[in-house]
Amino acid sequence: MSVDSPAVTPRRRRPLRLAEIFLLVIALAGGIGGFAMVGLSIRGELPDGFWTRSLLLAATALVAHVVLRLRAPWADQVILPAVVLLNGIGLAMIWRLEISGSRAMAGASAAGNLQASLIGATVAFAMLWLLRDHRWLRRYTYTAMLVGLALVALPLIPGLGQEINGARIWITVGGFSLQPAEFAKIAFAVFFAGYLVVNRDTLALAGPKILGLHLPRLRDLGPILVVWAASLVVLVMQRDLGTSLLFFGLFVAMLYQATARSSWILLGLTMFAAGALAAAQLFPHVGARIDVWLHPFDAAQYERDPGGSYQLVQGMFSMANGGLFGTGWGEGRPFQIPYAFSDFIYAALGEELGLTGLAAILLTYLLVVQRGFKAALTVRDGFGKLLAGGLAFVMALQIFVVVGGITRVIPLTGLTLPFMAQGGSSLLANWIVIALLLRISDIARRPSDLPVRGHVSAGGAREPEPILVGAPDGEDATGPEGTPAQGSPLPRRRIADRDGDSTGTPAAPTERIDPDQHPEGGDQR
Repeated sequence: MSVDSPAVTPRRRRPLRLAEIFLLVIALAGGIGGFAMVGLSIRGELPDGFWTRSLLLAATALVAHVVLRLRAPWADQVILPAVVLLNGIGLAMIWRLEISGSRAMAGASAAGNLQASLIGATVAFAMLWLLRDHRWLRRYTYTAMLVGLALVALPLIPGLGQEINGARIWITVGGFSLQPAEFAKIAFAVFFAGYLVVNRDTLALAGPKILGLHLPRLRDLGPILVVWAASLVVLVMQRDLGTSLLFFGLFVAMLYQATARSSWILLGLTMFAAGALAAAQLFPHVGARIDVWLHPFDAAQYERDPGGSYQLVQGMFSMANGGLFGTGWGEGRPFQIPYAFSDFIYAALGEELGLTGLAAILLTYLLVVQRGFKAALTVRDGFGKLLAGGLAFVMALQIFVVVGGITRVIPLTGLTLPFMAQGGSSLLANWIVIALLLRISDIARRPSDLPVRGHVSAGGAREPEPILVGAPDGEDATGPEGTPAQGSPLPRRRIADRDGDSTGTPAAPTERIDPDQHPEGGDQR
């Protein structure tokens, strides 16, 4: 390109997000179709309020798509449809349990859960509209830590905390119950990301080598010891094994992500296992959960109330009754599972959708998690990498803990399945997680203003000036200040005559280097 030719500015075309629209139609068909099939199967007609609920769900998806198109046009186009599908199927199952007529399902409320979903989506996309860059959160690293600790401590305050089913993890404000730990995991993820992006080099220093494994130095164990102690406090004081595992697993996973040292994983698993075994011996409620896990069919465990294995066994019977393809919407008896609309909605879905339906649900969750990790890999800043990776991992861990407890892979923990189980706190918190992942993926996929090899920078509308090496004829190269920035002598290149002059007489006193013709600064040959 010659010096006189104008620079070419590449045209950026905002994505139309047509793939997201297509996937949203499929997701809405899955959720709304579930509503319709439940009503037709149980009552022989479309359920009451079918069109109202369907339009509300469709309007939520449409508004979310518009917000993304305006404020985050380069965000991932698969995350939102996957979440809408999960939310719609969960609402259909909750409504199916609500109209079953079973006294045990008196607490099921599809209308309340739909309202919580709308509030969660509204808060999430309002935050997406206002938060233009996730790096703004890094300013509040230690504020997030204090907020997280305060949220965890709220249920322990007398008069505010409420104990439900043996776990003190709820607070009651104005007649509404909230689970602060759901929001604490987001605050801790922000804190861990901000802390580790600054201190990861220190934590990655090699310590003593034991049995071929590099362990961290003793003075670097401070953060993990503090989080380990905090998770044990939650386990002991609030009697909540699931939240304790969630917090500790989040920090250990983000430590590994920041330092790439497997010793942190081994150390973290060892410490948590030791703490859990000690708590099982010292505290009866923890030991009871392990006994239920190991011996669910013992008569003593099955008939014990409360805290027996009746719920776990009924869930296993329901999934077995569903078989490979399920009984169909409205054709099973999932209402026999206690709390099938919250803790055990996965087992209820297994009876009516079968193993095939459960596999599809898990694959949808896996897709959301994979897209979160992809955003962590592609975003350019370290804080965003750690935050996206931590949020994606904590969602994956929560899914594993819930599904693993229902299928007896691990003991029951009391956590709920994201976007599907009834619970306003879980829905609101997980919608915020989705908003953060969408914002980070938008930053990661957005075209950069930095020049790329082989392309012209978008901001390069100015014509490049040739670089002058050496002083022109008849001028002194020494500037008034004698500094290179103000015209100090520069070495003059001597270019031998290309015709083969043996005297080495310079062909010219100066050489003009055109940066357009030699972008790498090489010699003209």
